[in-house]
Amino acid sequence: MIDFLKNSFDKLTASKDRSEIFNLPNSITLLRLGVIPVLFLLLLSPGRILSMVIAILFIIAAITDLIDGYVARKYNIVTTMGKFLDPVADKLVVTTAMIMMIPIGRIPAWIVAIIIMRDLLVDGLRSIASADGLVIDASRLGKQKTLCQIVAVSALLIHYDTVFGLDAHAVGMVILYIALVLTVWSGADYFMQFYEKKIRK
Repeated sequence: MIDFLKNSFDKLTASKDRSEIFNLPNSITLLRLGVIPVLFLLLLSPGRILSMVIAILFIIAAITDLIDGYVARKYNIVTTMGKFLDPVADKLVVTTAMIMMIPIGRIPAWIVAIIIMRDLLVDGLRSIASADGLVIDASRLGKQKTLCQIVAVSALLIHYDTVFGLDAHAVGMVILYIALVLTVWSGADYFMQFYEKKIRK
């Protein structure tokens, strides 16, 4: 058993595998996951300063999503691990932030539930499609949904009035409802794509 574990570890840390896992884009993605423990501070009902700090870290994490994708494409280091890890990291960070804001009353639980259910259904659908040899590409609606979610969550994390006199929470809720519409719409669009490709096949 020990020999089996050692051999498995040696294979995982071989030079080729190390480049698959620990290249620059994947390392940036892993750093993005480091924001998740900080989000648990929201359970402390943070004041204005801590809310702003958490929001800034969340925004930085969102920006790194653009950076790792750009680096991977520019230097042709797109890997299977990266394709898996990047969307998972995005969903974990955004979903964790939303869940952590439920107990402190910054976001309605039913909205978070719909968003999570949609993501689970779409992920399951794409897995089924892949097993059938069908490819369902990420849609523009899905990308718009993600952008709206990030902006909405950022504003809700700030929560308090900004230096410009804007009510960050109110702004966040408006954008969140837009994100909710795009969430449902894009989810339905994925199912339509699957249905059409299934019929053609």
